[in-house]
Amino acid sequence: MSAHVVGNTGVMLGRSIRHVTRSMDTIITVTITPIALMLIFRYVFGGAIQTGTGNYTNYLMPGILLIAIASGVSYTGFRLFNDMQSGIFERFHSMPIARSSVLWGHVLTSLVSNAISVVIIIGVGLLMGFRTSAGVVAWLAVAGILALFTLALTWVAMIAGLAASTTDGATAFSYPLIFLPFLSSAFVPTDTMPGPVKAFAENQPVTAIVNTVRALFEQQPAGNDIWAALAWCAGILIVAYALAMRAYRRKIA
Repeated sequence: MSAHVVGNTGVMLGRSIRHVTRSMDTIITVTITPIALMLIFRYVFGGAIQTGTGNYTNYLMPGILLIAIASGVSYTGFRLFNDMQSGIFERFHSMPIARSSVLWGHVLTSLVSNAISVVIIIGVGLLMGFRTSAGVVAWLAVAGILALFTLALTWVAMIAGLAASTTDGATAFSYPLIFLPFLSSAFVPTDTMPGPVKAFAENQPVTAIVNTVRALFEQQPAGNDIWAALAWCAGILIVAYALAMRAYRRKIA
């Protein structure tokens, strides 16, 4: 990436970040639902759910973080759609800037805003009893996997924001993503699920990511889950990026 593109992307990132900081209710909204779910599952359902672990908050944390990210990226699609509708893209394209920087500004903003949400949720989790023996390397690995997951879903949000004809259409893609953790190992072990549900749960991306993050938090070997998690995230990212750039080129043609 040339210095010209990097500089333009930095400007677009600053613009998007200012929009987020002027409307912090976005981050607050993104964190409220995952925190509410964590409270409900920990204090209402936690006593009835057998996970084989002594600390159900520890068990919950990875899935709650993924729900927060899936919810957060919907606002990226929303912000991109609003930019498209307002005509600001046409103004940007009339300037001597790298066209890809317009999208990358939104993508990097998504990484920053979702990282803030993740930190807030982990902080609340610590108050609820979340504990981890993870060292610096394990924490960096968790951060890397969550960032890759965020990046992959953000490019999915780019597709929705570019292709939607209404505000609801730009954000509706996130609902199935938020629901996926409920059909995974995020809240209960997959062994307790009926056959067809278990088969789906064990072969979808959220389970591999949840198991990997949980193992890293517990300083346990992640086994094949980490490779499955990386493969899912990389595959989604590559396909979503290609489709988003194709949709973007059609929009600006």
